[in-house]
Amino acid sequence: MVSEVRTIAGGGIPLVGNDIDTDRIIPARFLRCVTFDGLGAQVFADDRKQLNGQHPFDLPQYQGAKVLVVNGNFGCGSSREHAPQAIAKWGISAIVGESFAEIFFGNCVAIGIPCVTAEPSVTSQLQALLAENPQLQVTVDLDQMQVQCGEFTGAISMPEGARQMLTCGTWDACGQLVAQAEQIRATAANLPYVAWGQAS
Repeated sequence: MVSEVRTIAGGGIPLVGNDIDTDRIIPARFLRCVTFDGLGAQVFADDRKQLNGQHPFDLPQYQGAKVLVVNGNFGCGSSREHAPQAIAKWGISAIVGESFAEIFFGNCVAIGIPCVTAEPSVTSQLQALLAENPQLQVTVDLDQMQVQCGEFTGAISMPEGARQMLTCGTWDACGQLVAQAEQIRATAANLPYVAWGQAS
């Protein structure tokens, strides 16, 4: 199935700090959008402004990164789904961290972004490697449940239900509907209240 998420590989971006909440990920003033388009440009808007171009999401060596490496309790605060959407629109396809807020985690899985946890020793090593050599590739493997960066390999974990949703493609609710279009039409054709308006 096209929607299966098994391996994510690409550049990595280190974002150091615990308790980075959803208001820092995407400030509240950007929640008035009708669609999520354009949110990627505003991800970490206030933090980036404060750091005057020195935020990891602004540094040229991390542009195009696919894997975000964070620390503890990432995505805490309000339950805004705009936060994972903004991260995804910037280009991130997987997040490795020490722990995630539960609602943020669920919102990520709902759009096909795996949030995998690792021991602090693993996340700090990944962040150090990416700071030292931003050109390193990071691979998140949901089959082997490991993350690799250069010569370094570390164990990752994720609740089995969420892992199966990603690896089997069942996280994609719209994709599931489209894949079953014929069965949906057949069922609808046999529902009296659907056919009622078409009676001549």
